[in-house]
Amino acid sequence: MKNIFFIIAIIASATIYSQEKAELEWHTDLSKAVPVAIEQNKPLLLFFTGSDWCGWCIRLKREVFAFEKFKTWTDANVVLVELDFPRRKQLPANIQKQNRELAGIFAVRGYPTVWLVTPQVLEDNKINFLKHGSLGYVAGGPDKWIATAEKFLTNK
Repeated sequence: MKNIFFIIAIIASATIYSQEKAELEWHTDLSKAVPVAIEQNKPLLLFFTGSDWCGWCIRLKREVFAFEKFKTWTDANVVLVELDFPRRKQLPANIQKQNRELAGIFAVRGYPTVWLVTPQVLEDNKINFLKHGSLGYVAGGPDKWIATAEKFLTNK
């Protein structure tokens, strides 16, 4: 009887792990993500996070971003950019500066904040961001989060 419970526990763990194992391609340098978004004709998903201290950020990653359904949606619809504000690790100076500037531009007041934007190249080769909307943690897993994000993207 103990063996049956042990086997069920292993199968359940493997099933949960396989559902949550989604390797996302996050850009950290906006100057490299913008050309990808323009080439693929996709908006950027800007994820402002405190990766090593923000409980809601960690929860968003675990309950939404870690699922294959989210990866499938992002692969088809957006280019991912992580703009991190960690407390226990050091980012390169240029990335820290970029992240601070973008947090100011997008008026980030808390974490997590996710902005959906479309980059536009202006005549003087400057980049403008057409803002579609922002959201943060949304309870209900990837289905609910994606549905909320889709509302912004359908209005672009």
